[in-house]
Amino acid sequence: MPSRFRDALQSGRFVITSEIGPPKGTNIEKMLHHIDLLKDKVDALNVTDHQSSVMRFPSIGGCLSVVERGGEPILQVTCRDRNRLALQAELLFAHTRGVRNVLCLTGDAVVVGDHKEAKGVFDLDSAQLLKTIRQLESGTDLGGNDLDGAVEFCAGAIVTPEAHPIEPQLIKFEKKVEAGAEFFQTQAIYDLENFARFMEYARPFPVKILAGIILLVSARMAKYMNDNVPGVFVPQDLVDEMAAAPKGEALNKGIEIAGRMIATLKDESLCHGVHVMAIGKEEVVPDILKAAGLAG
Repeated sequence: MPSRFRDALQSGRFVITSEIGPPKGTNIEKMLHHIDLLKDKVDALNVTDHQSSVMRFPSIGGCLSVVERGGEPILQVTCRDRNRLALQAELLFAHTRGVRNVLCLTGDAVVVGDHKEAKGVFDLDSAQLLKTIRQLESGTDLGGNDLDGAVEFCAGAIVTPEAHPIEPQLIKFEKKVEAGAEFFQTQAIYDLENFARFMEYARPFPVKILAGIILLVSARMAKYMNDNVPGVFVPQDLVDEMAAAPKGEALNKGIEIAGRMIATLKDESLCHGVHVMAIGKEEVVPDILKAAGLAG
């Protein structure tokens, strides 16, 4: 079973991905609703892996639900929680169940999550995980042992264009490309001029770049991200635009801003697509796409 997402990336058209946040518990009805809502509106759906180091239903479980319901999943795999044995085993399992796309992440520090007493593993980092995937594809594991059946994945990673200073991110970007990344989903970008400068650097590399768009739901959220989320910068004019929204209309203003940014990215051919993150409000992703002129 080939990767439909890889086909989309190679098609030359503007690619759209979004993401699903698994629940904290066994009630997966809301997750399944979001899968059904979005599976035919985007090219692929990320399923987050204990995002922000908060224990949740596993990414692989969510990905299997995406496959079962006819969607195209992107398995997020963080190196924080598993050693190389468990990481390789999960990749083998995912492949046998029709999962063909992987986003490789090192993972947030344990101390930012809800199990601060947990021990981070970090046996591998994201670049090493990319290399692991390519080695598994060659038919051997990290111990040099032959596999009875190899894997095949469209593998990607993340990059943070708003990082300051940017130079360490560029070094990591090139390291991930060398390790076998085919695509990158970026951390949230709001300053399109700065993003355009990053794309001038990134465009010569043989990878596809999907700009990360996080839905703003309030001016307070924008200020919080500026103060507390490394690598995210919301320009003051957008903060002011959110603050000026009439009472009860902040969410609609955030949808309008996200749609406007996506339309600009597409119309000006700034990148190869977008990754839409409506954290906790996945039901409005279709409205964002409609605001961007991409509905249907």
